[in-house]
Amino acid sequence: MSATIGTRFDVAVVGSGIIGLGAALAAVRRGLRVVVVERGSEPSGASIRNFGHLCITPQTGIALRHGVSAREIWLGLARDAGVWLREAGTLVVARSDDELAVLQALADERDRALAPGERASVELLGAAEASQRIPVDPRAVIGGACLPADLQVDPRQALGAIRAFLARRGVEFRTRTTVGDVGPGRLSTSRGPLRADRIVVAVNHDIDQLYPEVAEQLGIVRCGLDMLRVRANLRGPLEAPLLTGWSLLRYGAFNAVREASVLRERLHAERPDLAALDLNQMYTQLPDGSIIVGDTHYRGATVTPFQSEAAAQALLEEFSALFGVGTPAVVERWQGVYASGPNDFLDIEIEPGVHLAAATTGIGMTTGLGLAEHVVAGFADVAVATTTP
Repeated sequence: MSATIGTRFDVAVVGSGIIGLGAALAAVRRGLRVVVVERGSEPSGASIRNFGHLCITPQTGIALRHGVSAREIWLGLARDAGVWLREAGTLVVARSDDELAVLQALADERDRALAPGERASVELLGAAEASQRIPVDPRAVIGGACLPADLQVDPRQALGAIRAFLARRGVEFRTRTTVGDVGPGRLSTSRGPLRADRIVVAVNHDIDQLYPEVAEQLGIVRCGLDMLRVRANLRGPLEAPLLTGWSLLRYGAFNAVREASVLRERLHAERPDLAALDLNQMYTQLPDGSIIVGDTHYRGATVTPFQSEAAAQALLEEFSALFGVGTPAVVERWQGVYASGPNDFLDIEIEPGVHLAAATTGIGMTTGLGLAEHVVAGFADVAVATTTP
């Protein structure tokens, strides 16, 4: 039975995407009383519209720290909450010498940082092994890599499983409830006021709806994506999420090596049409055998809801060329969306006890649970430390 309106909570979370659910998880594990306020009947934003690829290894800096933290939380949720999860890593196919050079450079960099007995985080694959493990057209493959620490989930299944797990742990969910105003210790909603000692606002790209000045000051806009789900007869199953040369230009650790500039120059010169789409050519296969295909990127304070068929056609053509098959059958098309800014994260205490948290690039599923843990630990663990004799 729901608590009455106005009941005081230890923590109120605004938004039930992956960061909001992560904040609720971090708080309830600390014995705190938690309410989650969600304007929809269920999540429908960035956390549900993605590949489900937890691409941890290619992150750097704070994103890598949040990704490593999130990895352990995801493994726990697979065990405790029934989240479907694959520990198959990430596969990367190299079809040119400059792509292979980027993989080699990162592998060398990570090898130098290995502790004795630690497994390499970037394992290079020769042409024969890459062709055997990756069901692409073998004529184009010259090598590749495996990133064994990476994970895969199904976003549509994962969010529901996490929410059900949290509800069993006592987290209260107020759905179809809009938040109109937030301040220290309180928030107004379309169902009446709520009081909470701490408030975590995790509304991703809709941060400008509650805090327009923050979004404008920090340069946070929306990034729209073209994505597809298809069926095709490949040479074999896609055993792990698959990245390509275009992906090497998007992730921090790959992009940071000197060799990436050579790759970028070639790809942009050879395919300015794909560069204009800001392509990340990558694929994940779901448990039912269908494959998520994507993605393009376009940004603005508002992103047009009208998707270009030319973009979808380019994604399908690249799929056919990579895998050496005919045009796949499209099962679904959708527009992805996420908050985009000059930094990887929004993580600020905007007022006393009011925390804004978002991944402001396309790594929310990878890092969001780690960011949420960091935010909640920042106030909950400090409070415990200051009150413990």
